[in-house]
Amino acid sequence: MACHCQCDSSSQHDERYQKLNQVIANYRGKPGALIPVLHQAQQIFGYLPKDVQIMIADGLNLPLSEVYGVLTFYSLFTTKPRGKYTIGVCMGTACYVKGAAQILQELQKQLDVEVGGTTRDGLFSLTVTRCLGACGLAPVLTIGDDVYGRLTVEKIEGILDNYRPGEEH
Repeated sequence: MACHCQCDSSSQHDERYQKLNQVIANYRGKPGALIPVLHQAQQIFGYLPKDVQIMIADGLNLPLSEVYGVLTFYSLFTTKPRGKYTIGVCMGTACYVKGAAQILQELQKQLDVEVGGTTRDGLFSLTVTRCLGACGLAPVLTIGDDVYGRLTVEKIEGILDNYRPGEEH
């Protein structure tokens, strides 16, 4: 199946687009196809750029606005490239009361990135989450599947160093 999107010629030869075409073909005409297709597309590309959104909309015969509405509703999906590691700072009530705002501020300072952004080196993306279910460890952050609790501003640099290549601990 040929690419139906408004891709440039280089993207038509990118095997990721061929994989996505296959995913779309497997789900075409099935009820509830959009979310699994978006999920698999994000696994293939790492995020959901506009040309991928158009390709999914065309392939599933949906309005682009519906595709965009679903992907921006769910925090699992992103329209921007994410870093190798995603940092999630819990801003639930317990974490907030115990100083999560200061933890977030310190991360922004040390990483030189805003919430929702990715560091220039592509290593970290910074997000805010709601309750992580670890209220007894407040304040809490996650990096990938790793959970860090009872945080203080002073602990942030050491935690980040665990994920930086070539850092001595």
